[in-house]
Amino acid sequence: MISHQMATLPEKTVDGMMPRNRPVSVGMIFLGRRRPGFDMSWGGQMEKRVRAALADMDMTVFEPPEKAVDDRSLREAVAACQAQDVEVIALLQTTMGDGRLAPTLAQLWPDPLVLWATPENPQGDMISSCSLVGVHCWASVLRQMGHSFDLVYGDPAASGTQRRFNEAVRIAATIRRMRKLRLGIIGGQAPGYFAMGADPFVMHRGLGVQLQTFSLMEFADVVMGFKDAEVAADVAAVKATGLMHKDTSDDDLPMASRLYMAMRWYMDHESLDAMTIREWPEIPNNFGQWPYLGIARLTDEGRAVACEGDADGAVSAWIGESLGMGRCYLSDWLEHDDDTITLWHGGAAPMSLCAPPGEPGAPVIARHFNIKKPAVIEATLRVKMPVTVLRFWRCDGKYFLTAREGRTIQPKRHLMGTNGLVQLMRQDPRQWFEDLCYQGMPHHVVVFEGHHMEVLKRFAQIMNIQFM
Repeated sequence: MISHQMATLPEKTVDGMMPRNRPVSVGMIFLGRRRPGFDMSWGGQMEKRVRAALADMDMTVFEPPEKAVDDRSLREAVAACQAQDVEVIALLQTTMGDGRLAPTLAQLWPDPLVLWATPENPQGDMISSCSLVGVHCWASVLRQMGHSFDLVYGDPAASGTQRRFNEAVRIAATIRRMRKLRLGIIGGQAPGYFAMGADPFVMHRGLGVQLQTFSLMEFADVVMGFKDAEVAADVAAVKATGLMHKDTSDDDLPMASRLYMAMRWYMDHESLDAMTIREWPEIPNNFGQWPYLGIARLTDEGRAVACEGDADGAVSAWIGESLGMGRCYLSDWLEHDDDTITLWHGGAAPMSLCAPPGEPGAPVIARHFNIKKPAVIEATLRVKMPVTVLRFWRCDGKYFLTAREGRTIQPKRHLMGTNGLVQLMRQDPRQWFEDLCYQGMPHHVVVFEGHHMEVLKRFAQIMNIQFM
């Protein structure tokens, strides 16, 4: 039995940020030359422009004190980056460096590398840098070695180059962090949904993920272990949001708070980066409530939480959060026609993705559509919102990733729970659905605001997994 004292929620992490949402720390290694060559003045100008661009980006940048020009200096540069606990190493050769250093770096740094090439001087008839040629050399060597990397090419001052570099850094950091990801599963997957269950060994071999399981009895001990004063404080926080009741009342909030606090307790005390819980049929039967309001709150806080024991769904949410795509809505694919998908679930959508207060479809606290117990979020996704519908899953011992872009439109009818209608771009939902079924994609898709398909394609390529 977990004591009341143990069930106390911890303080927030430093700066109130989840570890995956902290700024990425980048080690920027400039590859130099033992002897002068090409246009060294142009190369120096590019270095200054790179440093100026990096200073304006939302990341922590460390530059080793010396350029890497040979094996010794490269090892010293990498050691300096490791001493600073950088998460990503980026390399830039504003004048072509030594390609023989690529195998050394592949040995020293097992995670994805970011190779950035800068443009030639557009003036004059002299070859000024061969930066892209140098990156091409490194890329071919790394690929032959089976070492992952991402490419960036362009002027540091250009917004497109800066966006691409930010994306590359975020992808590399996500892959590195995923190898330390700790996923918690409470109670297993929902009955019959075998494809959503987790294989700890496939997850570890394919992703590096560590899987930990907890029973619903353990979860129940935590739920009932909080002090009444702690619960009352959380109820006050919920009421302060101004959420209205549909067919519930304030009397339902204490248990909703206990379920929320218990899930948060597991994430914090068990150091979980992502979590999923089997909520039906046990939780409403044992506690008289569904945990969906709590899941919606946690998701809005940037936590990767999935329902129904959907392990890869939780990982999908974590990947999106880590890539900077924002809050995640885990949804059923309810129905489709030749250009739209009806997204629906029992009521755990993040409120930040739903219609704003005062508008039709704004979030309200309600009872479940089927088993009429509280507390769920009934809401409609915001209309005219660009979205990416995606899924990350495993089948036949390997991983797949799929994604398509679209926008939300006004649903054709109101549905209890969370409702949304997505009109896809350049994709017939009927064919996509059939293709995914033949590849064993599980029950849920995940939805993020914004268009992110190209980033996800690059993520899959760097991970060496198939993009569908």
